[in-house]
Amino acid sequence: MDLDFTEKRVLVIGGSSGIGLACAQEFARRGATVAITGTRANKAAYGDGASALEPFEFSSLNLATPGAIDQWTAPFEAVDVVILSQGAVEYRRKEFEADTFRHVVEVNLTSLIACAQKLAPALEARAGSLIIISSVGGLRATRGNPAYSASKAGAIHLTRTLGDAWAGRAIRVNGIAPGLIATKMTAVTTSDPDRLQERLRGIPLKRLGLPKEVAGVALFLASPLASYIVGETIVVDGGRTLS
Repeated sequence: MDLDFTEKRVLVIGGSSGIGLACAQEFARRGATVAITGTRANKAAYGDGASALEPFEFSSLNLATPGAIDQWTAPFEAVDVVILSQGAVEYRRKEFEADTFRHVVEVNLTSLIACAQKLAPALEARAGSLIIISSVGGLRATRGNPAYSASKAGAIHLTRTLGDAWAGRAIRVNGIAPGLIATKMTAVTTSDPDRLQERLRGIPLKRLGLPKEVAGVALFLASPLASYIVGETIVVDGGRTLS
């Protein structure tokens, strides 16, 4: 079966919640051995959310700290799939402040290349697939979030560049640009009925996306079904960017 990941090893950076956790769950459901990272010290530190992490090997990794990836030990010496799902956003126009701008870019863009470089030998050993989670915010203006928008645009172009640069190493690099997905990061919008309805009016499908719908695209990109796809970012937004 093309979506059978039995005996495959999958690593999800930023896999403790939201899209990253959904990816971990869907790959595990299809037989993969899955490891995840999160910013907290251990699984127990996630409180009520800890039970969802129980099936996975966990390691603490805070990518807001420059150089953190250099001190981190990867769980696999060889890996079939790496998903980079780390992310940061700041609201109330804080991203217009220089320090906050740098923080968001550090997590959303700089850490991507740091993780990719660190894990490239492990991916090359298994002719693996690297999947970068960006955002439709990288395709259009996000008025109050200049750092988020700029960093996600950078992530999309990094996907293209690494796809070109690493294809010769048998590493396929692709990406996913989610739209409005029901996660903790989007709760500032989804928990406000007026803001939510305003956003839904611009989505042809008239609903929020689910994390598992993004995970489904990750399954496809990591599978033999996508074996001739390199450097592409698939938009998963219910049609939001069509107009």
